[in-house]
Amino acid sequence: MDFVGQLNQWGAEKKPFVFLIDFEQKKPLAWTIDTCPDWFQYKFTKVNSIKQSNAKLSEIEKGISFNKYPVSISDYNNKFKKVMSALHQGDSFLMNLTIPTPVDNKVDFQTYFNHAQSKYVIWLKDEFISFSPETFVQIDAGKIATFPMKGTIDASLPNAKEMILQDPKEFAEHATIVDLLRNDLSRVASKVKVTNFRYYEEVPTQDGMIGQVSSVIEGELPANYASSIGSLLYELLPAGSVSGAPKKKTAELIATIEGKDRGYYTGIAGYFDGKNLDSCVLIRYLGADHMYQSGGGITFQSDLASEYQEMINKVYVPVF
Repeated sequence: MDFVGQLNQWGAEKKPFVFLIDFEQKKPLAWTIDTCPDWFQYKFTKVNSIKQSNAKLSEIEKGISFNKYPVSISDYNNKFKKVMSALHQGDSFLMNLTIPTPVDNKVDFQTYFNHAQSKYVIWLKDEFISFSPETFVQIDAGKIATFPMKGTIDASLPNAKEMILQDPKEFAEHATIVDLLRNDLSRVASKVKVTNFRYYEEVPTQDGMIGQVSSVIEGELPANYASSIGSLLYELLPAGSVSGAPKKKTAELIATIEGKDRGYYTGIAGYFDGKNLDSCVLIRYLGADHMYQSGGGITFQSDLASEYQEMINKVYVPVF
């Protein structure tokens, strides 16, 4: 049985399971809860596999060394220019460009997993840990919701909230993703609508608070949705907030410009409890190779220096 078929079968049987799907959809993983290996650990909004830790956070903080060594702005510009060229040629009108940043991380992933102050924490041992603040989709009582996150700012700036909410480029980028994901949901749900457009919240990092902007889009699923839960997920992939628009062509351009597969970075992880589902986009992603993946959406209005700084700002561990 193929991967999608397996998820559909577990859904029809109302059998709880967890899953990982990589950005390219080449190496998905899934387990029923009773067969989930200890080398996959998770923290979703209502369930987690966190084991008790005796370490105090204050002691952990003393041992943290997390320095980042981003590429130069000129190296970043080499890929930025290729994105802008594709935009001007009409091949895409929004593209998510991501860049790896080397870090000297001296804290083990188990410690990060136990103490990270993040909405989601996903840890695949010997591969990566993700401190994701972004929900992909949630299903509750037959209703599906997605929460596209697009737009970040240094929250310590004076009037940071007003700055980002009033920025024309940020508004246009966010509106594009909301429209894209509204259309995505309409393929699997009815009565789709935006219920909260561009709300602001802050998340902690080792460098201070980051402000981010999200929206909420909701719809109603058919009564038998659980029996096609795998098909539903694949219909929505890749996540629009970390690919772009139009999705298919932009994903092809991403592969060419970035030059290698993203793997699980910007893929999704999720938990199905037999009836409802919670899932996240795998961002804020630290690899076992000490490479931290980050990036942002590029449009016609994007500024090189701002996009470069945003890429750097997103390299953090939320344990402070």
